[in-house]
Amino acid sequence: MSYRKLKAGRLFDGTRFHNDKTLIVSADGRIEALVPDSEAPDAERLEGILMPGFVNCHCHLELSHMKGQIAECTGLVEFVLRVISGRNERAALIATAIAEAEAEMRRNGIMAVGDISNTNDTAAQKRQGNLAYYNFVEVLGWAPAGASASYERARAVLEGFAGCGPATLVPHASYTVSDALWALLAPHFPGHTISVHNQETPDEDQFIRDAAGAFVGLYEKLGVDNRHHAPRGVSSLRSYFDKLQPASRRLLVHNTFLPQEDLHYALQTTPADSTFFCLCINANLYIENEVPPVELLRKAGAPIVIGTDSLASNWSLGIHDELRSLRKHFPAVPLEEMLGWATRNGARALGMDAELGSFEKGKKPGVVLLQEEDLSVRRIV
Repeated sequence: MSYRKLKAGRLFDGTRFHNDKTLIVSADGRIEALVPDSEAPDAERLEGILMPGFVNCHCHLELSHMKGQIAECTGLVEFVLRVISGRNERAALIATAIAEAEAEMRRNGIMAVGDISNTNDTAAQKRQGNLAYYNFVEVLGWAPAGASASYERARAVLEGFAGCGPATLVPHASYTVSDALWALLAPHFPGHTISVHNQETPDEDQFIRDAAGAFVGLYEKLGVDNRHHAPRGVSSLRSYFDKLQPASRRLLVHNTFLPQEDLHYALQTTPADSTFFCLCINANLYIENEVPPVELLRKAGAPIVIGTDSLASNWSLGIHDELRSLRKHFPAVPLEEMLGWATRNGARALGMDAELGSFEKGKKPGVVLLQEEDLSVRRIV
């Protein structure tokens, strides 16, 4: 078997930087070894940071045809309305846009994607095997009377992802899943990562805690019966988090308005390193013009991962572009730490760390060259 020997100014192995290591990788991308530079004097010399491929923990690939369709800074409630009303406006472009978006992710050094799906629109593309996917078939149904119908629709979508990688049913958010629907979803949680949109807007906590605010108006506009909803007297996260206990891993997405007490509650009531917090900073800026509480998460030692959200709510599908924004807004965070969020942590969150996320013998994590100055990226393997 033939091997490539790759040497760059610095090497990030998924955990830390090295200045004196050469990567040996097989022709098919399998990691053979990290060796001292002195053992590979004939290595290819590259300029930049040599690192494993990225893991995108949160994406909505099926919305790729909506790129540029929704104005920036609408706020989440208005954004949701526009997705619902506009997702079929460019239906003829869906398949092409999905293929182009996947190709963009691959060029941008992404190896695996935690992808939210409400339809089977992405299934044919995923079966081509260009990227690894964890398919989160998202379930919504706020009216208890419609729980069974919502569940059966989602089960039909789930069946359509056979051959596309791991797949399971997941709740969309606290404010879109009734207690009756949560009960139907629960048997799908054991053995899986379960993703949920969490505290993306202050309106979420207000709706769950007080049964008031913008989401009341949202359901009025959608014609959804909200009479069953009574004030819970607790935050959004505390209203549902115990229901996620059977999951192998929990993936809380956005967390833009996550308070410290809820963060500590989540970390203290689940096994260590089994609840991950996904940052999608560019989507937060696009929708709410806000940034996530990075320093709060870091101070608590919370496992952080990175996602891109969708092209309906972002300018690109590039983890390196998310890193650019994180570096701009949080310049005190070391790049080494951020790269760990984007590689090893992401692979762990999706249960793909046996193959991805780090340069360890036998793994096939992809090889990316990152330029430290501007965080531009080039896929090497």
